[in-house]
Amino acid sequence: MTGPGQEVVPLPGCPTWPEEFATRYRQAGYWRGETFGQMLRERAQRHGERTAIVAGNQRLSYREFDSRVDQLSAGFYALGIKPRDRVVVQLTNIAAFYEVIFALFRLGALPVFALPAHRSSEINYFCSFTEAVAYIIPDKHAGFDYRTLAAQVREAVPTLQHVIVAGEAGSFTALSDLYASPTELPEGPRPSDVAFFQLSGGSTGVPKLIPRTHDDYIYSLRGSVEICQLDGSSVYLCALPAAHNFPLSSPGVLGTFYAGGTAVMALNPSPDEVFPLIARERVTITAVVPPLAMIWLESAKARRHDLSSLRVLQVGGAKFSAEVARRVRPTLGCTLQQVFGMAEGLVNYTRLDDPEEIIVTTQGRPISPDDEIRVVDEDGHDVAPGETGQLLTRGPYTIRGYYKAEAHNARAFTADGFYCTGDLVRVTPEGYLVVEGRAKDQINRGGDKVAAEEVENHLLAHPAVHDAAVVSMPDPFLGERTCAFIIPREAPPPAAALTAFLRERGLAAFKIPDRIEFVDSFPQTGVGKVSKKALREALSRRNAVLTPSS
Repeated sequence: MTGPGQEVVPLPGCPTWPEEFATRYRQAGYWRGETFGQMLRERAQRHGERTAIVAGNQRLSYREFDSRVDQLSAGFYALGIKPRDRVVVQLTNIAAFYEVIFALFRLGALPVFALPAHRSSEINYFCSFTEAVAYIIPDKHAGFDYRTLAAQVREAVPTLQHVIVAGEAGSFTALSDLYASPTELPEGPRPSDVAFFQLSGGSTGVPKLIPRTHDDYIYSLRGSVEICQLDGSSVYLCALPAAHNFPLSSPGVLGTFYAGGTAVMALNPSPDEVFPLIARERVTITAVVPPLAMIWLESAKARRHDLSSLRVLQVGGAKFSAEVARRVRPTLGCTLQQVFGMAEGLVNYTRLDDPEEIIVTTQGRPISPDDEIRVVDEDGHDVAPGETGQLLTRGPYTIRGYYKAEAHNARAFTADGFYCTGDLVRVTPEGYLVVEGRAKDQINRGGDKVAAEEVENHLLAHPAVHDAAVVSMPDPFLGERTCAFIIPREAPPPAAALTAFLRERGLAAFKIPDRIEFVDSFPQTGVGKVSKKALREALSRRNAVLTPSS
């Protein structure tokens, strides 16, 4: 354990909490000096034969889970993976995802969480920027062969020593071959150490890396478990990609482990897969993004599956319209819980006993009494109560800076440590947040965050593109889709050629623009910048002409 007065050597490039805040959070009982490896060990000792994970035909008890983590951490160590080594983990919703990350936690190596949708553009960056020594992948998923991607990444990243494959390994190392007899490992991580890196949904370029410590993240689990009322009888269905912050910790699978419950994995979130799982495993709680909630609500009307065990449907990742939110209880017979949060920290929940009107019209209130909230105008001044402004926050599980991003941190964090979230919110008299939009140049495409600048940079690499501006456009299903306005150098290239070009550059599919418009020039602001507001307004007018109201 690390306590006040003990020397802490922070990971280079990772900003941390000032000592006065760290001391306050420990004294308040938020940070209890526990690591993830210790947490799993204690749960295995307490709940040995209780089922921890259900994934396909695989069922692991807490005792088996903990034992396999010991074996895998020994295998990683024998391979040469050491404490603080970075390991990019890009796995699907399989039991091995949790065995891998807990083995790395126990060893003190640092997972970097990539999503299955990421391709060479993102993976090359993650591996290179973190100087990763290993990259862990499935063999194939949804028709994509990750081994082909891994071969290209290994050629491009000199620090990458190992590619480890869950499945048929080909020329790489098979994950199944690394489970070894437990051995003595180096001294484990301290609670104040960084446990892993998540990815931001940032508005500039490729995602920033978010360092999360054992202390701060386990506190967010504990607070989430209490608010969501999880216990040993809880059965959580992981339908979203496992590495997303939402299904990881809000309360997610890690929160389910903290509570001693059971996590059930779905390889895809379609009703065809998840409804039978809910019925068979008696799932009590699950989490979806708004477009998925709409699909489930429509499908539930026509299906005969027994969904009566489901007590809570969490919806987050993007704003959920009140009209659809009102349909959850009558259609599914369960309580809706709105969740609004970010991988950088702050998480808000509607409470399970809140009045229905609060549940359907707000995005909840913070986990912690020490979550500090400010709502400010463009000049950084607090707005009047109830008015809309930009959300700033700091607290016991909100980071103080991104990894190796000093210049960006100077913009994203105030001098006194508040994180500038980029969200536009208002706060109700009861202290609940209502999300009104985004101030940052970012598109929220059904919960997947698309940084406009990243897509623009890829478009500008095309020889026929003179300039590019990517903006959001409203969508009744996804909330927002992307539109790329292009100024061509000469004759406009076929839109299909541009999208094929982006795919060839290894851009994740959800970042490919949904619509491409060719223009002669961009509207400008008074200071000569591209006015994306005017582009969005032009798009709205064009849509109104194309689809006039009846």
